Order: sequence, then structure tokens, then C-alpha cells
Amino acid sequence: MTANHSSLLLLMSFAAGTFSAGSSSNPQHLMLSLPSGGVPNSPLPLIIWPGIVPYDDENPTEDSAAWFEKTFTRNGWPAAWRAPIFPYTHYHPNTHEVLGVAAGWAEVLFGGDSGRMVTLREGDAVLIPAGVGHKQVFASEDFFTVGAYPEGMSPETVRDEPSRLRASKEKIQQVPLPSRDPFTGGEGAMTEIWLPIAQQLMHQ
Repeated sequence: MTANHSSLLLLMSFAAGTFSAGSSSNPQHLMLSLPSGGVPNSPLPLIIWPGIVPYDDENPTEDSAAWFEKTFTRNGWPAAWRAPIFPYTHYHPNTHEVLGVAAGWAEVLFGGDSGRMVTLREGDAVLIPAGVGHKQVFASEDFFTVGAYPEGMSPETVRDEPSRLRASKEKIQQVPLPSRDPFTGGEGAMTEIWLPIAQQLMHQ
């Protein structure tokens, strides 16, 4: 399937309503480039890895949380915490963020009030560009994620506040593109999807 065809199918699924990230084994992406209220969002797309944790019923491995922590840290995204997602719209203007769903499920609103709802389940992961709003709307009681950031980065958390929009946009423009994919440690879905967009932005 071509990247353009995949993008079209993804956009169609979001237009139809809540998108289930577990419907495909391939990394998928969603553009949330326009501001929403006080949420700046980003020209870099949200990237979703459905069911990326390897499960083997005959030879069970470690739990999902431990797998995400080990994988993120090994690949230059040190695992920072285990927790649900905040139940209010927020974003990080100074760093990108990757979340691995360690247990349960949740419906998460990305992109602010005019954004899209995504259903995430245990084993899924999502890479959130700096500036993209996110908010946990509904979730199972056992839901939590493992959060991680590129090495050396510590998140600043900003709510949907229009008065801070201009300052946040300036910070987002200074956030470096990570050099390592959180699942491969080198080239991967992140570099394949983000790098061409970042290069195009540099030449505008």
C-alpha cells in the first residue's frame, strides 16, 4: 500500500468517527496541523503503532509496561513515568513525547476540541509531536501508559490557553527533530514520516 493511499484511508476513518488504532499492524499517521483554540498543534503528524508489543502465547514475555520501558530507553527515549493521560487538554511546547499503552484501553482526544478521538489499547503506541494537544476522555479502570521523551528533554506542560499560543509556537519551532526512532534506535516510521516534512519546512 502506498503512503498516499494509506494516508487517505486513515483520514477517511477519522472522518467517519473514532479511529481504532488496533485495526492495522502498520504504523499510521494523522495530520493535526491547524491550531485549535489555545492548542498550536504541529505540521508533523501524530504517528500510531497499533499492537507493536510482541505477544507470544506459548512463550510469554515480560509485561507490556516493562517492554515499553526497555525498548524506549534502549533507543534513546528514556522511559520517564507510568500513568494515565491527563483528563484535560494539554500539550508540550518544548519536546516530542511517545506513549506506550501498558494496560487497558482509552479514548484520547488529540488536537484540541476540534481534533480527533483515537481509541488506544494495550500494546499500541503513539508519538505525539511537540504542540499537539491530547486529553484522556474515556478509559478502562486499569488503563495506563509508559511515557518517554528524547534523551535530555524534560516536558513543559501547557493547557489550552489562547494567551500562551504565540509563545508556545515560538518554542515549538526550536524543538529539534529526534535522530532516533523510539522502536528501532535509528531509521524507522518516525524518520520516514517526519524527516521529509521537516526538510520541506526548512526550505519554506
